Amino acid sequence: MTLKRITLRDFVIVRELELDLSSGFSVLTGETGAGKSILIDALQLALGARADALAVREGAARADISAEFDAPTSLAAWLEEAGFDSGDSLLLRRTVDAQGKSRGWINGSPATASQLKEVGEQLVDIHGQHAWQSLTRPDQVRALLDAYAGVNVSPLGGLWQQWRLAQKTLADARAAQDSLQRERERLAWQIGEVAKLAPGANEWEGLNASHTRLSNAQALLDAAQAAIASLEDDDAGGLTGLVRAHAALQGQEHVEPEFRALAEVLASSLAQAEDAAHSLHAWLRKAELDPERLAELDQRMSLWVSLSRRYKRTPAELPALLVSWQEEVARLDAAADLAALEALENKARDAYMAEARSLTKLRTKGAPQLAKAITLAMQGLGMQGGEFQVSLQKADQPTASGLEEIGFL
Repeated sequence: MTLKRITLRDFVIVRELELDLSSGFSVLTGETGAGKSILIDALQLALGARADALAVREGAARADISAEFDAPTSLAAWLEEAGFDSGDSLLLRRTVDAQGKSRGWINGSPATASQLKEVGEQLVDIHGQHAWQSLTRPDQVRALLDAYAGVNVSPLGGLWQQWRLAQKTLADARAAQDSLQRERERLAWQIGEVAKLAPGANEWEGLNASHTRLSNAQALLDAAQAAIASLEDDDAGGLTGLVRAHAALQGQEHVEPEFRALAEVLASSLAQAEDAAHSLHAWLRKAELDPERLAELDQRMSLWVSLSRRYKRTPAELPALLVSWQEEVARLDAAADLAALEALENKARDAYMAEARSLTKLRTKGAPQLAKAITLAMQGLGMQGGEFQVSLQKADQPTASGLEEIGFL
């Protein structure tokens, strides 16, 4: 990766500066106070360092710093996951106002200082007179050896997280066995109570329709019989009256043409009335009073209403409630299946250990090679006879970085 350009506006004492850097090795020289450290401070600010109002040039509203890099492919996944655009270039920008409030951007999208810092750690190493102190940090020591030995620790970190999650899930299940069992027993009792009713998915609507019909059966019978009587009773008119009216008009339609249309209307009405009479007779033949069935419906609907009130649901919701309880019991059974959870934890541990051991082999191979290379370099730096060693010691506990502690001696 390469720093291509750095731009400063109203930063400390700099009004405006745009510095293009060619590929290769660049050196900034100058006497004390010339401003070399200002460039480093500006770069650090763009990379997420702490900001304050002292960064703003006196009299200016805000300081503005931008740093453009060739975008490393190793950052593509991070940029995508964090919601930033990725491309050939990576532009980091930071502003600080006169009150010390800062804002940041990555490729034009708003970013937090911590995000700028996270990106910066993968882009730039800034070494000063105290840079050697980083070698006292175990993570830095490991990173140097891993970089030399070609070790990629990222997959191991993912396997470590999976193992930790499996361990936590198993521990939580063991600790919650009593409460899970109590909850399961409660649900099982409720399921048993509602299951006795065996509520069908659309049964409640059917029960209501049947109950309404049977509870009004006598009124329906009376209405049908009254309608038939009105249609077929000669004294009441009905069908006989329509026949007579039709015949009367039909007999005079040769004199009055309008009677023909009226006679046709009466003929149509007569046909419809006859159809209605036939349909009513058919309905009466199959219709009957069924007090026993009505009593059965009353009893079953009473059970529906009683259970729905107990569990604070409408009767129509009982089937779905039963299904949800059954699903919850299945989930609790899975959570309480310690054997299955132990198997998952073992599988996650084995996957982690296999990857960790492969990294141990690479580090074990790379450590003496790194030690030899640095020892050789030391001889040309006025440290004849000096020896550099890389130690690998088994860690007390596995970590996201592996099974060993690494030290430089």
